[in-house]
Amino acid sequence: MSDVSVRKQRPKFLTLNEIRLPLPGIVSILHRVSGAGLFLMLPFLLMLFGKSLGSEESFAAYKEIVSNPLAKLLLFGLLWAYLHHFCAGIRFLLLDMHQGLELEAARKSARVVLIVSLVLTLIVGVKLW
Repeated sequence: MSDVSVRKQRPKFLTLNEIRLPLPGIVSILHRVSGAGLFLMLPFLLMLFGKSLGSEESFAAYKEIVSNPLAKLLLFGLLWAYLHHFCAGIRFLLLDMHQGLELEAARKSARVVLIVSLVLTLIVGVKLW
């Protein structure tokens, strides 16, 4: 027997920009990121909700916070995170029920999730802005 073993050469460094992730994988990662973002921003959203329902002074503070362009941008991003998480969640529920598991159907549903979440974000965001 030979003491020489054949080993597959593995890369020493993982370069994330060279990985070609398919669209369903991107939707899956965005689903996780949007869920984590919504969870982490929950105290901020609850604080805004509390200020909007409190006294007249707290409502004035709420309006001042929400009128800030940076806060509007943050809320717009949270709106997208919610809508994307919702649409992708429906997609994953359908996949759990063995609907759309074929490669082309999975790619199409991932594309639909991205398009629908972006369009809904624009429609709702423009109405609320």
